[in-house]
Amino acid sequence: MPSKEISKRLSELKKLRTNLFMKDFLLTWEKSQDEIKAVATVAEILKLMHRENISTKLFDTGLAISIFRDKSTRTRFSFASAVNMLGLALSDLDEEKSQISHGETVRETANMISFLTEVIGIRDDMFLGEGNKYMREVAEAVEEGYKEKVLHQRPTLVNLQCDIDHPTQSMSDLLKLKNYFGGFEKLKGRKIAMTWAYSPSYGKPLSVPQGIIGLMTRFGMEVTLAYPEGYNLIEDVEKIASENARKYGGSFRKVYSMEEAFKDADVVYPKSWAPFVVMQRRTELLKKGDKEGLKELEKECLANNAKYKNWECNESMMKLTRNGSALYMHCLPADITGVSCKEGEVSKDVFEKYRIHTYDEASYKPFVIAAMILTSRFKEPVKTLNMLLRKAVKRVRN
Repeated sequence: MPSKEISKRLSELKKLRTNLFMKDFLLTWEKSQDEIKAVATVAEILKLMHRENISTKLFDTGLAISIFRDKSTRTRFSFASAVNMLGLALSDLDEEKSQISHGETVRETANMISFLTEVIGIRDDMFLGEGNKYMREVAEAVEEGYKEKVLHQRPTLVNLQCDIDHPTQSMSDLLKLKNYFGGFEKLKGRKIAMTWAYSPSYGKPLSVPQGIIGLMTRFGMEVTLAYPEGYNLIEDVEKIASENARKYGGSFRKVYSMEEAFKDADVVYPKSWAPFVVMQRRTELLKKGDKEGLKELEKECLANNAKYKNWECNESMMKLTRNGSALYMHCLPADITGVSCKEGEVSKDVFEKYRIHTYDEASYKPFVIAAMILTSRFKEPVKTLNMLLRKAVKRVRN
């Protein structure tokens, strides 16, 4: 028999109306409210099953392909963990070792890696205007391969971070908030400050702040986006956040002061990113392979960043929050002043105080990814999960 916690979430899952089967997960705002809640709920059930030593192995054979076009620790290992817990074998596509370096097209590559593949996870976040576009190109290629009967099945795609959104991160953040405050309904009216913070590096993607404002506005939260003038995000995503706030009864505003954003906040999320215009210039220079141009851009941007070293999450900033005890969040790794850098996003004392919270925040990601895969590959998630629970195969056989 499932535990009370699992039974409760299964009951919640039954009430949700979804259309996730055989669908890719590329942007959170492409999914309905019930679909977001369904993926989150399945992730919680899988997390509980793992904790209770119940096997979640659903596949007898099959591959999961990962394509990482940027460095990664948490997301890379979360994807590996997720596919392993479902019973899939992981294969990482190293583009330097493939025929891509010899001119193989996206259409060819997508089909050649998909003969026995259930899911393809892609991280492509460094080229503004290109990452999400590339994911959709892969999706179109495998769709064609399936329709033309080259592939026995169409793999589903999971966005492991692109230039627009980081859905596995924002969904993990959502679950942290849900459990921290005691339920989705408890998020309504809570104030979250998504703020830029100083970093001694440049070129960090926009997708984390965009993911946060695009998702948390759907749960009635009062979202404040703060950045120095000129460090704006993609305009269309900021519009989506405004529309979500109107639709779901929350609020969305932009300010140009970290102090103003932190005032009476329940949650703070200080994270560095590069200005939209910088990412545009950087993308063009990367395409051209202009190393000297990139060096000049970096020098210019670091000098501009240095004007805002006071944008640091420290104890004096935290005192401005509600009762001086807001939840600090970060996708990690954080630039920690006096630890990983001389001056950075967050002071050593603040980070240490909330360090375990940030680890807990990250702990949801393998289960979120597994939930995205499960709901896309199995038409009836409740039935599928109940089957695993009835079998109750021990994950670790003592």
